[in-house]
Amino acid sequence: KTTLAAALMHTWGEERSLVIPHDAYYRDLSSLPFDERAAQNFDAPEALETELLASHLDQLAKGKAVERPVYDFERHVRADDHVVIEPADVIVVEGILVLSEPTLRERLDLKVYVDTDADIRLLRRLERDVKERGRDISSVAEQYRSTVRPMHAAHVEDCKSHADVIVPGEGDLDRAVEVIAAYFA
Repeated sequence: KTTLAAALMHTWGEERSLVIPHDAYYRDLSSLPFDERAAQNFDAPEALETELLASHLDQLAKGKAVERPVYDFERHVRADDHVVIEPADVIVVEGILVLSEPTLRERLDLKVYVDTDADIRLLRRLERDVKERGRDISSVAEQYRSTVRPMHAAHVEDCKSHADVIVPGEGDLDRAVEVIAAYFA
């Protein structure tokens, strides 16, 4: 998803497009002790403040800038700062639970599902969470078994039926970008 979103941004250019990651909208858990925050199910739809993202998409569609939250994945809280996002011709909303949310689907002109085998998803998550989010391999593996895999089955896998385009996760990236970019030409 992230690779495809970055490739689309490169194709359209930063002056015309932007990417909004759904995971920037994780709910702020600063009221909980760290151990409780770390034990939350971050792969369930209710972990995200989707209503705020939907509101931001509405504001951007009206030509108004928004203040996107910044999430601290190591501490499981929202950071004090934010990112100001200006409206763009093309907005890519990226995240595993985007198509599971009716309130987001109704705001999207084109819905894309990246279909990737479970072993590849696990390897990518391990690499990302260890490298970028300060996690260790055993905690990533435990999270995968306890929440990621079951939530994928419950909330993500069936979202293919909502997609306008299904992109193979190990497929031809250039062709996928070409097909998606043509929609907005």
